[in-house]
Amino acid sequence: MAKVTNAFDTYSATADREDLSNIIYNISPMQTPFMSSIGKRSIRNVVFDWQTEVLPTVVATGQLEGFELSRAAATATARVSNVAMISSRDATVTGSQDASDPAGKRSEMAHQLAIMAKALKRDMEEALCQKGAKTTGDATTPRVTGGFESWIKTNFNNQTGTAPTGNGVAPTDSGTLRDLTEALLKVSLQKCFANGGEPSLAICGPHNKQVISGFTGRTQARQNIDANTVEASVAVYSSDFGELKIVPSNRSRERSLLLVDPEYAKVAYLRDFKTVDIATIGDAQTKMIVVEYGLEVSNEAAHSIVSDLNIS
Repeated sequence: MAKVTNAFDTYSATADREDLSNIIYNISPMQTPFMSSIGKRSIRNVVFDWQTEVLPTVVATGQLEGFELSRAAATATARVSNVAMISSRDATVTGSQDASDPAGKRSEMAHQLAIMAKALKRDMEEALCQKGAKTTGDATTPRVTGGFESWIKTNFNNQTGTAPTGNGVAPTDSGTLRDLTEALLKVSLQKCFANGGEPSLAICGPHNKQVISGFTGRTQARQNIDANTVEASVAVYSSDFGELKIVPSNRSRERSLLLVDPEYAKVAYLRDFKTVDIATIGDAQTKMIVVEYGLEVSNEAAHSIVSDLNIS
């Protein structure tokens, strides 16, 4: 079809206003399932401690009539410590941009700080739930809090090689990986139960979340669903030792399935989230968000890890 003669079109126009949406789309992964599920406490030193204890060995035998008491030794507590690390994010905006009217934002600085706050929480999630070794640091070395994987030694379930020592020491990864199976999960849950643990949260990477959704028990489930819906996901795993909420994460290691009892883990804050104005140099403004925190694994035997898993 021919164009109308001398019709003025957008290709020739020079004064049409731009059409810029007031919605800003961001799909970067922001979930922090580990940090959001566990507890929180305040601390007053960069090195912080807690205590654990165990009951005496079970005795099922009785006593003689008129028995003479044999005094039992007292059970001492074990003192455990971790260190607090510092994480920060910052944003700098020029005076000209601050005076402008950006689409979709109340102010450029407010928007940048909102982004940095989410990024900082994501940084913390990765530090807390991975295998970073406890590092006390010095004048030239940053402190590092021992991550969740560096604490688990009682209920570990690895492929081969060195058994983890816990206490904030990074575990040694096996060079041989294996598929996650329901049998491996059951072994870890049984170990937890035998040692008094009751994990209620399973955190895994996206690949192994799909593996769990394909466990054999899934095919035997009875469901009432819409005729146009295919249900292929497992959100809760009901085991012989309780229910596990299955949560995928982009911040935990894909090669490790974390079995967590949220009652026995906490984020310990020396300094909670704080926004700091940085001294202005020239025609720009800088603000920093800083937090100082560490991980308390209140009793490592409450948790478990199935490690050395295939990642694809």
